[in-house]
Amino acid sequence: MKKTFMFLVAAVIAGAAFMPTKASAQKLGHINSQEIVALMPERDDAITKLQAFGKELTETLTSMQNDYQTKVKEYNDKASTWNESIKKAKEDELNSLYQRINQFQNQAEQDFSARQETLMTPVMKKAQEAIDKVAKAQGLAYVIDLASGAVIYIDEANTVNLLPLVKAELGIPASKTQPTQIQ
Repeated sequence: MKKTFMFLVAAVIAGAAFMPTKASAQKLGHINSQEIVALMPERDDAITKLQAFGKELTETLTSMQNDYQTKVKEYNDKASTWNESIKKAKEDELNSLYQRINQFQNQAEQDFSARQETLMTPVMKKAQEAIDKVAKAQGLAYVIDLASGAVIYIDEANTVNLLPLVKAELGIPASKTQPTQIQ
């Protein structure tokens, strides 16, 4: 028992020798990257462009679906008066239109995702560059992104909140705390 106690005391003393002092402690910073990106004017511009693109895709899809519904109604109304060759031609036309609608919808989703990435990548890059610049200027060793959800505890008194500093770096007014609501 005495040997175990002495071993623990020796381990604590040895460990204390390797503990960083206040002078050698590395500074930590934290930021919510989603919050800073949401406040950037470039994000607002990207969202506006993305919404316009989405609206164009939706209008085209709606037009195709309306055309399909009109042709289905016509088929249902007149099918009893058509001979088999006209029925078959109309059914083939409906099947073809249905397949084109599905193909367009799939392609539109891919195009929308690609456009979103194209528009948002420069915004994310600019935010990251501003974070890097501010972190270096503050002499920080680490910056924790609160948006990732990986932080389970943070002592805000011993970290630097980069949000106001990065807002200033990006020219975002200090008073702006909410993203622009784009309709």
